[in-house]
This record gives sequence, structure tokens and C-alpha cells, in this order.
Amino acid sequence: MFPQGGLVSTPYPFTAIVGQDDLRLGLLLNAVSPAVGGVLVRGEKGTAKSTAVRALAALMPEVSVVPGCRFSCAPEAPDPACPDGPHEAGSGVSRAARTVELPVGASEDRLVGALDIERALAEGVKAFEPGLLADAHRGILYVDEVNLLHDHLVDLLLDAAAMGASYVEREGVSVRHAARFLLVGTMNPEEGELRPQLLDRFGLTVEVAASRETGLRVEVVRRRLAYDDDPAAFAALWADEEGALRARIVAARALLPQVRLGDGALRQIAATCAAFEVDGMRADIVMARTATALAAWAGRTDVLAEDVRQAALLALPHRRRRNPFDAPGLDEDKLDDTLEQNSGEDDDPDPDGPDGGGRPPEGDGPDTPPQPEGGADDTPAQSVPEQGGEKEQEPAQGQSTGSGEQQPVRAGEPFRTKMLSVPGLGEGAAGRRSRARTEHGRTTGARRPQGALTKLHLAATVRAAAPHQRARGRSGRGLVVRRDDLRQAVREGREGNLVLFVVDASGSMAARQRMTAVKGAVLSLLMDAYQRRDKVGLITFRGKDAEVVLPPTSSVDAAAARLEMLPTGGRTPVAAGLLKAHDVLRVERLRDPSRRPLLVVVTDGRATGGPEPVALASRAARLHEVEGTASVVVDCESGPVRLGLAVSLAGELGGTAVTLDELRADSIAGLVKDVQSYSGRAA
Repeated sequence: MFPQGGLVSTPYPFTAIVGQDDLRLGLLLNAVSPAVGGVLVRGEKGTAKSTAVRALAALMPEVSVVPGCRFSCAPEAPDPACPDGPHEAGSGVSRAARTVELPVGASEDRLVGALDIERALAEGVKAFEPGLLADAHRGILYVDEVNLLHDHLVDLLLDAAAMGASYVEREGVSVRHAARFLLVGTMNPEEGELRPQLLDRFGLTVEVAASRETGLRVEVVRRRLAYDDDPAAFAALWADEEGALRARIVAARALLPQVRLGDGALRQIAATCAAFEVDGMRADIVMARTATALAAWAGRTDVLAEDVRQAALLALPHRRRRNPFDAPGLDEDKLDDTLEQNSGEDDDPDPDGPDGGGRPPEGDGPDTPPQPEGGADDTPAQSVPEQGGEKEQEPAQGQSTGSGEQQPVRAGEPFRTKMLSVPGLGEGAAGRRSRARTEHGRTTGARRPQGALTKLHLAATVRAAAPHQRARGRSGRGLVVRRDDLRQAVREGREGNLVLFVVDASGSMAARQRMTAVKGAVLSLLMDAYQRRDKVGLITFRGKDAEVVLPPTSSVDAAAARLEMLPTGGRTPVAAGLLKAHDVLRVERLRDPSRRPLLVVVTDGRATGGPEPVALASRAARLHEVEGTASVVVDCESGPVRLGLAVSLAGELGGTAVTLDELRADSIAGLVKDVQSYSGRAA
């Protein structure tokens, strides 16, 4: 645990951080060997994850660079393809390693650099302005709230980290420069998860949380107050420890090439990755590099079983996450068994686990107590009453708590859902649901640039310049292009939407043994929203009122957790649910006007409770229709006799209705309906 701190001239000392062993170890291993692939720090709000990253920057050894090179080339071996080169090998100037922060709202040009297409075409000048990847070369690139970055930016970032180079290509003009850096990302899982494919690209991951032990919290506050009173004096108290740790990093870097990774350790690494069913081979490679760095950090030239074990704990938990509702983690008993079964003669396994040789120095603070496994993800099992000899069918449904409320039931198995989208053309955040004007996607037209030119439409530019060639005195085969001729490409891609679920949790839903199927359908739609990069919200209605169970958020796993514990019972106040949804959408339109909403109402349409419940529901539905809110009603009515109330509600909303069966992507009914709908539009 460590104090929170802003940007100050004297950073908080790394060795003064209390506890947080895994966080410190993950950062230090990447400082020793950037080839490990960076570290992703996951933790709750208020744990000051960024303080540790900024503290590490002060420990990084100085780098020698070619004078005047914007790409930080090493003078002893300059990059032959450097855009500022070629450089001759020789002496350089020393400077501190940079820590570059990538803001959440950064553009692609800010990240990779910008090639001035206007000057390239109009003047024939290849002008390149370096981006943050160039600034971070041979230093630290820190991405706070990496889970909130657009996916294509994360892809570019991780590609550069993996290849050690950045490529910028615009209309046949390309620039390449070296980009090797220590990548650190931080995130709060409550604000949404990274996709598993992107999680896999981070070398290591660590979980951080505020300690619940009084002694540790007291020490954190004591050190924080001392630092706030006099940062320079506080840093001076830790200067010796900082110097010793800096020297240890330098020594470990020098020792790293001499470390031997024996066949026995390699066998343990491969067996561990296979035992935990990790996809691909990246985990094996990262574990090998991490175990080697651990040995160098401990001052050894041989990789031991304890290094492999610690490497697994850092490199595997996030790679076992198959869908957004899986909790990251690793079964340590299974890990120990796997290592023991695959121990080799050239290994020296320690049956008592790591001896502390791979840990960073603790400073003067107390040791971190062991944390219980699972944390908040270890929810107690659902209580299911005994059913005697009866048929095993949704045993929790229909069990009343004595107040008309029934116990929650588990969701059915999720499935792949039909594509639900918002009609029209939006301009919201990049995603994978509805059509939108985006910076990436297929080119659909051209226009004059509004500001800086970013995506050139070459054919439209040539067409604009062609009629003026004689007046411009064109000679030879060249084409005279002026700034007024340049055309910006208009592109169409997909956006993410706000999917607001309004779920009927009344007694009529539970009494007909449908809540398991309904929850399974909503869970499937939540998984679809996760894959399409949507925000989600959850409203339920039952009894006399409606409740916002989860305000709009990017964390679909939070929505899934609330859905799992959703109680049922009482009357069906459809109007209350729709009015609550109207209030939520009104606020969200003010917060994020470009993100279009999709209202998904899950109900059988049986409005009951209060005076004129059906008429009230109809009026509430028309409020959404007037505002043009795209809506879908998932019709949960079942049985041989159907009243069609959900279909009528969809008509009042100005939306469409689908049954639970039609919601499946592979359903015959859904396919027939799609074909009929397409035929109607074509006619």
C-alpha cells in the first residue's frame, strides 16, 4: 500500500512504498528486462497505482543519446533507419530516462506521430512529427486507465511494445522508428475490462488493493504526512535505499545475459501453461523471460523452481480469463503439484516456496500479510432448498421469502445472440454495434478538410486538382497539387452504444418458471455488449416501483453480478420501469450526447398494479418513441395461449419485438424474420 500523490518535483521514493510486494516486483522485473512485456496493474480506486509508476522512473538508470536526435538513438549503436539519421557512432549526452504518460483522450496521431500529408503532396517534403511512442523510447510509457482507451489505440500500443518499433504509413509514405520501452498500464476493473486478446498482450499483471490491516494503514498515513510536510527532506531519508535499489537494477541488467534457463525449468514452464489450459504460446515465452529476470534479480545465473513459480503467479492469471465474467486468478495448490510433478535433475526446487530472494527490499515498513484468495469474487453459493424426490427443474424458483419476494435463481447458459443495432448513422465512440462515421473503417466518400488533414482521399484529390493543371503551368508528367485540392476521406465503421436493460422481475415472470431462461438471455446480451464495446445499464421493475440496479457503466461483469442476485416477485409496474429508463437516458444524453442508446425491455408485457396500468405503460412507451430511442422488446410470454402484450408494447415504443427463441443468432425463426424484414425493406 502506498500514498496517493500528484505530479510534484520530488517524487515519492519507491523504497518508501509500504507493502504491495507483487506490484513492486512486477515493475522491477520489467526494469531489469523490458522484454518481459510490461505490466498491467489492476486495482480498486484510491490505491494510487500511478504513484508507484512515477516512483520507479527515478530509479531508472540514465541513458546516453545522440545529441539532437528526437528518437533517442543510442550513440554506440544508432538506429540505421532513424528518421533523423543516419548518425555516426560516437559519444553522446546522458539524460534521465523519460516517463511518458498517454492520456485517455489521445488520438492516433498523438500516439504514433503525424506525417504531414499536405506538405508531402504539395511541397514534396517528408515532414514527420514524432509521437509519444518516440518520446518513450528507452524509457517508461505509462497508460493510466488503459481499459478506457479505444481498442485500436491499445492494439497500436501493444504492437509497438511487442515489435520494438513503430510504423506510420499514410498514402504510400511511411516512417519507421525504434520504440522500445517499459510499458505500464493501470486500470480499475469496476470501469470495464480489457478484452482477453488485449490482456494476453501484457506480459505480467498484478492485483492491488488497500490493506485492511490497521498497522499497515497507520504506516501509510504516517509516511504520507511526512512526505507532504517536506518532500525533499522525506526523499533524503530514503536516498541510501534508493541508491542501493538503483545499483541492484544495474547489476541485474548486467547479469541477465549470463542467466541459464535449463531444460528442467523449461519443462516446468511448458507443463504449467498446459495444465492451466492457456491459449497460444505467448504465456510460455513470457514465463521464460520472467523467470530469467527473477534469477538475475536474485543475483543468480541459474533459474530455479521458485523462479518458475513466481513467474507463473505474475504471468498466467490474466491469461486464463475466457470471457468477461471469469475472475482472474490461479490455483496455487495446482501450480505446486504441477511444478513438483515436472521437476528435473537440473532444478533445485524449494518445497517451502520462494525464500524471498526474488523480492524487492521492504524498506522499514511492516510486511504485507497474506491476502485471502478470491477477494470480492468469492461470493457465497446460492442457497437451494431440497427438492426431495421431485424433478430437478429450477429448484430455487417459486420459493417465497414470506413477503411475496422469491429467492434469486441462477441464469441459464449464455448463447450467441442476434445482432441488435441502432438505426441510422451515428458519431459515437468506436465500437462494434451500430453504423457510424469513424476514423477507421471503409471509405464512403470525401470532403474538404475541416482542420488538419488526417486521412487523404487520393482519388478525390486528383480529381479536384486535374481541371486546373493547364492554368497552373504543369510541365512533364507531374501533377501540381495545391492545398485547396486536398480531400479528406469520409469513413464508416461501427460505434459502441449505451444498452439499457429494463428487466421485468415481477411474480408473473417467476411463477411461470421463466426467470432462469430470462436471466440467461440477458446474460447473453451482456456478453454481446462486452464484445461490441458498449456501455450497459440495468433497471428492474417489480412490486410498486422500478430500481436502477446498475447505472450506465463500461463494466459488464458488474451488471452480470447484479443480475445473478436479482430477486423476483410482486406485481408488474411496466410504466414505472419505462419512466425510470426515460430519466436515466435523459441524464446520459447530457453526459455523452454522441453515444446513442438502445433500450432493451425484457418482459411478458403483463402490466398490473395501480390504476389503469396498461394505459400508463402505453403513455410511458410513447415518451421513448417521441424522442426516437431505438428499442427492442424481448417477449418472454410462453404457453399455448399468448396475449401478444409484449408485441403491443414494442409497437408503442416504435421498436421491434423478438421472442427468447428468436434472440438466438442461430434460430430458424430469427433467420426467417430477418429475411422477411430484408425483403420488406428491398420492396
